[in-house]
Order: sequence, then structure tokens, then C-alpha cells
Amino acid sequence: MPVIKSAQKKLRKDRKRTKRNKDFSDRLKTALKKAKKLPTDKNIKDAVVLVDKAVKNNIIHKNKAARVKSGLSKLIKKPRQKTIPIKPKSLKKTKTKTS
Repeated sequence: MPVIKSAQKKLRKDRKRTKRNKDFSDRLKTALKKAKKLPTDKNIKDAVVLVDKAVKNNIIHKNKAARVKSGLSKLIKKPRQKTIPIKPKSLKKTKTKTS
């Protein structure tokens, strides 16, 4: 335990900040999991907003935020695949000579 009065105050502040940052990062992780599991517009928008706030509060690095947001945008832009039936190549009929 710190002895100096200012160090005691700093310890109290650090504990509060640590708790606040941990709570925020937990909210961020759950929002990201929810957005990846069920990629709706609302879920992805909420996750992106939380990512931006995390960068603002120095909880995650801005490059990580860009990487995460890129992955989320890929989820929303994923095109629906149409199943196109593949036609088998027609077998060429060879002409046979009849005598």
C-alpha cells in the first residue's frame, strides 16, 4: 500500500478507471460477438459505435479498431449466393459409318 497521500489518491483513481475500462471492454466484446453471430444492421452499427468510443477512451488501438470495423462491414456486405445449377457438358455424338 502506498504511504504518500498523493499515491493513495492515485491508487483510488486507478482502481476506478480499471473497473470502468473493464466494464466497457466487456460491453464491447459482447457487442462484437452478437454482431458476428447475428449480423443485422442494428447489431453492426451498435458494435461500430462502441469500437469508436473504445478508441476515443484509449481502450483499444486505432488500427485494431479499423481491422474490427472492416470485418464487421464485410459481414453486412456479404452477397447472397444464388445457386445456379451447373449443366453437364453434352456428350458429343460421333458419327459412325454404316456399311
